Amino acid sequence: MLSYLLKRIALMIPTLFGVLLLSFAVTQFVPGGPVEQMVGQLQNRSSGGESSASAGSTTGIGYRGAQGLSPDQLAEIRKLYGFDKSASERFWDMLKAYAKFDLGSSFYQHKSVWQLVKEKLPVSISLGLWAFFISYLVAVPLGVAKAVRAGSRFDHVTTLLILVGYAIPGFVLGVALLVIFGGQLQWFPLRGLTSANWEQLSWGARIVDYLWHITLPVTAMVLGSFAVTAMLTKNAFLEEIRKQYVLTARAKGLSERQVLWKHVFRNALIPIVTGFPAAFIGAFFAGSLLIETLFSLDGLGLLSYESVIRRDYPVVLGTLYLFTLIGLVTKLISDLCYVWVDPRVKFD
Repeated sequence: MLSYLLKRIALMIPTLFGVLLLSFAVTQFVPGGPVEQMVGQLQNRSSGGESSASAGSTTGIGYRGAQGLSPDQLAEIRKLYGFDKSASERFWDMLKAYAKFDLGSSFYQHKSVWQLVKEKLPVSISLGLWAFFISYLVAVPLGVAKAVRAGSRFDHVTTLLILVGYAIPGFVLGVALLVIFGGQLQWFPLRGLTSANWEQLSWGARIVDYLWHITLPVTAMVLGSFAVTAMLTKNAFLEEIRKQYVLTARAKGLSERQVLWKHVFRNALIPIVTGFPAAFIGAFFAGSLLIETLFSLDGLGLLSYESVIRRDYPVVLGTLYLFTLIGLVTKLISDLCYVWVDPRVKFD
């Protein structure tokens, strides 16, 4: 086990390096970088109109937008954003900083990437916790009920509803919920996690206000993961119910409830429990991008989207490094859960 653990940790290093190298290389060829944007803003101010330009790469070679600026001004702008160094120097400096968990500072928000993550994380955690627990607490019992009643009308009807819900993307469902319940019926707010007067409300009113705001985005987030978990639970239980040890347990005179919950339940939950860490972390960092953007929730998803649009490279690369590292560790924990749930599994 120890050797397997060390090998997996050692493999994280080249994986991180590859992700960062590829992402850094892509940013070098994307037009409209921070230098170009600054040049365009300066020209717009000086001419009083729209800038005619922003073409070329972030290296600063061949700026059309640089026309009218002196070489000293352009060099100062490049130095401001660190583009006075070669790409290899910037990449090496970035790796050394990331090794010390220094993620740098935003080009536009004048805050460190760590500070931005800490500010946005509570919103994503709030969404993720609700979506994760609702989908597991409802989907797992539903999957067990479907397995026990396999082939019945209940099984067919719930399967149809689950598949229809799974076929609807969360973003599309969010738009529909906003239009119907937020726009036409006006039962729920269109944006935000709390009302503007939240600070003046009593604790009871704050809880009600928070739940009022969180209903639509959580509903849109839950649907996809809910369907997958329910069907996975049903199939796992059906596979275990047909095995020989279940017939033996019934032959010994055990009740159906004892057979189901004492014998079948633990073995059937192996594929679900092993995916538990990944689903738990993914709910915070991966599953809320479109939902946060749609409902204007100021979380990590919206931060990532706005950083890509504004070419805020320290935030883009810093959060990517952080999320990739968390994902690799979570995947390792998921694999180790196999041993915890089923002692028969030996990685050696």
